[in-house]
Amino acid sequence: MRLSILDQSTASKGRDESDAIRDTLELARLADTLGYHRFWVSEHHNSGSIVGTAPEVLMAAIAATTRRIRVGSAGVMLPHYSSLKVAEQFRVLEAIAPGRIDLGVGRAPGSDRKTAYALNPQDDFAAEAFPRQVLDLDAWVRGKPLSANHPFGDIVAHPRGTTAPELWILGSSLYGAELAAHFGLPYAYAYFFSDGKGVEEALDVYRAHYRPSERHPQPQATVCIWALAADSDEEAQRLLRTREQWRVGFEKGIRAPLVAPEEAAMQAYSADDMLRIEALRRRAFAGTADAVSTRLRDEARRLGLDELVIVTWTFDPAARARSYALLAEAFGLDAVPVPAPGG
Repeated sequence: MRLSILDQSTASKGRDESDAIRDTLELARLADTLGYHRFWVSEHHNSGSIVGTAPEVLMAAIAATTRRIRVGSAGVMLPHYSSLKVAEQFRVLEAIAPGRIDLGVGRAPGSDRKTAYALNPQDDFAAEAFPRQVLDLDAWVRGKPLSANHPFGDIVAHPRGTTAPELWILGSSLYGAELAAHFGLPYAYAYFFSDGKGVEEALDVYRAHYRPSERHPQPQATVCIWALAADSDEEAQRLLRTREQWRVGFEKGIRAPLVAPEEAAMQAYSADDMLRIEALRRRAFAGTADAVSTRLRDEARRLGLDELVIVTWTFDPAARARSYALLAEAFGLDAVPVPAPGG
């Protein structure tokens, strides 16, 4: 079983947002030593909760300061950009860390519609063009020719190299599963976004309709799932209060920094809020490392997966790092000391 990480550079109340970016870099270096397979970062805009706005920039820093872990985006919101520019960015990343770059793309705006328009006023977020963008991106990033009658058929994405980023389709609906299957690409389902609702159907559709491609003759799927491990069940439930408070606010349209568990515990919740929190507690993969790893293995077997991507939010970044260290030990990952570049 492979374990990977999706880190979303979450902001915490009372700390500078820039701290969240540095926390992500520190966590990536730790993940490299713990034996995690991939380290993915996300793209969000105009959010007080998730402040990672430029995954391609963050990935460059991570790629340059790690040795063995794959580094990727989960994902680049492709309709904001031109496929050529994204291909060039990821060709540069591939030059920094050959054979270690994942290019996950999605069609969601990663923000509200107004912000999407501000990011690309000329296009007004043309998500309907997404399939064509993916085709062009796949060709450019792999150094393959575009179709014979393509208007940009003579354009090459530099720098060229002997390796190429691995392209993934991300999603939380059947659309992404169908598109990934049609193009013969790996697929990652945002399990954490929907608390697992729809995951079985999406994976079934992906596998049933998969069309083998040159690079991926067999379907390759994973899910990004929220999990939290601590030294005791009581500590895990205490840390979980931060996510509970955030989730209640999120469903009311609030995008605020994470608060400390103690502040979350003092929140005045309505009866409806408590119903949401109790449902979240029942579903949450939170507890001791042994308990969480057992449930994660069971879920992976149920879904037919050999890799899980773990998402963890805590107010204190040290608690997040501890959670990942505990899960690495529980899963028996290949942890080794990895010296810093130049060290």
